[in-house]
Amino acid sequence: MSQRILNHPVLGTLDESQSITFTFNDIEYKALQDESIAAALLANGIRTLRHHEESGSPRGIYCNIGHCFECRVTVDGVQGQRACLTPITQGMKVSSGGKLLTDVRDWRANHGK
Repeated sequence: MSQRILNHPVLGTLDESQSITFTFNDIEYKALQDESIAAALLANGIRTLRHHEESGSPRGIYCNIGHCFECRVTVDGVQGQRACLTPITQGMKVSSGGKLLTDVRDWRANHGK
């Protein structure tokens, strides 16, 4: 499992012997216990986590600290979970879920009408 930061000065050290499995969009991947879903997906080469509600454009990890909500995924059937803040667990089922539902609309589209 390359591309992982195993020894972080603030977050500490991840134990490479604590490997677990999870699924993303029905494909099984390996992760390390105590890493975030976002970190596990990045380590497995996955960059697109969902698609924009209106445009359908791909979205991935942006801020990685829970502020932007770009990394929302469905976790064990619960939609809208932030992958950067959610710890991965053995057997977790994660999916992109396609476009997430939202009441937010681009106000500029109706501006001036």
